[in-house]
Formats: sequence, C-alpha cells, structure tokens
Amino acid sequence: MLRLVARRLLQLIPTLLGLSVLLFLWLNRLPGGPASAILGERATDAEVARINRALGLDEPVWVQYWRFIKRIFELDLGTSTQTGQPVWEEFTLRFPATVELSVAAILIAVVIGVPLGYFAARRRGSWLDVTAVSGSLLGICIPVFFLALLLKGLFAVNLGIFPSFGRLSTGIDATKITGFAVLDGLLTGEFDASWDAIMHLVLPAVALASIPLAVIVRMTRASVLEVLGEDYVRTAESKGLEKRVVRGRHVLRNALLPVITAVGLLTGSLLSGAVLTESVFSFGGIGQFIRTSIDARDYPVLVGFILFIALVYVLINLLVDVAYSLIDPRVRVH
Repeated sequence: MLRLVARRLLQLIPTLLGLSVLLFLWLNRLPGGPASAILGERATDAEVARINRALGLDEPVWVQYWRFIKRIFELDLGTSTQTGQPVWEEFTLRFPATVELSVAAILIAVVIGVPLGYFAARRRGSWLDVTAVSGSLLGICIPVFFLALLLKGLFAVNLGIFPSFGRLSTGIDATKITGFAVLDGLLTGEFDASWDAIMHLVLPAVALASIPLAVIVRMTRASVLEVLGEDYVRTAESKGLEKRVVRGRHVLRNALLPVITAVGLLTGSLLSGAVLTESVFSFGGIGQFIRTSIDARDYPVLVGFILFIALVYVLINLLVDVAYSLIDPRVRVH
C-alpha cells in the first residue's frame, strides 16, 4: 500500500509542474500584461513600467518562472487586489465553508445515490427503476444555480423552513476552532450552533448534490446490471450461497469500482459548482469569493484558485487509487 501511494505521489509531480508552466504563460500573456490587468485599461506607460519593475516582470523569463515556483512552494500566492490581504490568508479563511458544503453535498449524493441505483438495478423495469432513471435524467438537466434559486424561493422565502443565506444565524455566538461550523459546535458543546449550521447547509448542499446524485444513481445502476450478468455471480448463486453474501461480496463490491472513480471526479467538480451555489445563498466560501474576483479581475486570487483546484483533484485521485486497492487487491499486485 505504501509503495502504491509513493508511486502515485511521484507521478503527480510532472502534472503539477506542467500546470505551473501553463499558469505562468497565462499570466504573461494577459492582454497588456499582468501590470495592465492590475492597473486597469487606462493605465499609463509609466505606471505599467513601475509595476513591471516592482513585480520583476522586466527580468528574463526563466528568472520570473523560478520566482513564481518559489513563491508557490512558500505559499506566497500574492495579494488580493480586492481586499489587500494575502491570497493564502483569504483562502484559509473561506476554505472551511466550501469544504463543509462540498462534503455535505457528496454525502447526500452517495448515501442516496448508491442504494437507489442498486435497488433500481435489482428491480429492473419496476416503478422504482423508472422513477430513479427519470429522476436522475431530470437532475442532470436542471442547472445548479436554477435549482438553488428554486429551493431558496420555496423552502426559505415562501415556507421559511430553512435559512436563506449565510452559514450561521446572526444571533448565534459560536466559538471558532477549526472554521468548520458544524464541527466547531460539536467540539465546544454548542449544539445549537451545530444544528443552526446544519440548517444553513441543507438547501445549498441539496442544490449542489443534484448532478452528482443523478450521475451516481445511473452509474451504480449500470454497474450493478453489468455485474449481475457475470458468470461468477451465477456460479455463486448456483452453489447455494446466501443472497446476502452474493449481493454484498460479489455484486455490490465489484459494482462499486467504477462508482468510486465517478465519486472522486464529482467531488472535485463540486468546487466549480460551489461558485454558483455559494453566490445564491451568500455562503461565504471560496466559490463566492472567486465570483467577485472574476468581476474584479483579481488575478492573484484566480491563480491561487486554479492551483487549489488542481491540488484537490490530485489528492482525490490518490484517494481513489487507495480505495481501488482496498476493494480490489489485484490493483496492488499490478
């Protein structure tokens, strides 16, 4: 297992280096250069020259790239032009909110999607199967932001069941330890704060989970149907093994392999979907901050976000490989 993890980590180094090259070239090919992007379209030549000297953009390209790589390893992603604060501090401040929302969304998708897809495959052609397939198709077709607006308008504004914005109600005085609102409430014994944070999570998490849920249902159903037709399943049934053993050890375990890959990719894509969802519910995470950064042309924040997304995908792929090896020992052999 350790050898597998070490090999995967070594394979990720070229990927991150290649991404750093693309980011560096993107920054240096901005219209008018990074200085014009920072100062605006009406910047004078003297102001552009001053910024170029301050940022070291008048030096050779290889020197600029080396400085760029060095700053990344030092977690020095620059300063946000919106807030005037270091980008890394802005990310660590907002990172827990986005992670909390993404984890809640993927949990909803997995907990509902895997059983629903499994039972739909077991009862192929029944009303459950038809409902699951139709519902998953509908979930894929509805845009996340539109569903978020519908949920907010119905359950928050009209019915008043759930809060409509933020992570905590204004009257809640919660103690911050980790930045994760639900976890902080549990650690400090402030269970009212945890419950309030969960209530704030429900609507944005459901909206964000809609597409992953639909994909997982369809993926699980297709995978289970394929496994049910395999010879080893029919052999196990003909030997008189208990249905519980056949379904758990032979069917579900093998059917989960492609589903794990889908879950890993979907978890990374949730971060891009969080940009729209957090904006609708004013959730205060990285997604909402990125939206305002795009409008303000805050390039240091955008570069940091791209690197953050790449790192998340890299780590998720590593976890998927580890999960594969745990479920299928043949992966460790190869």
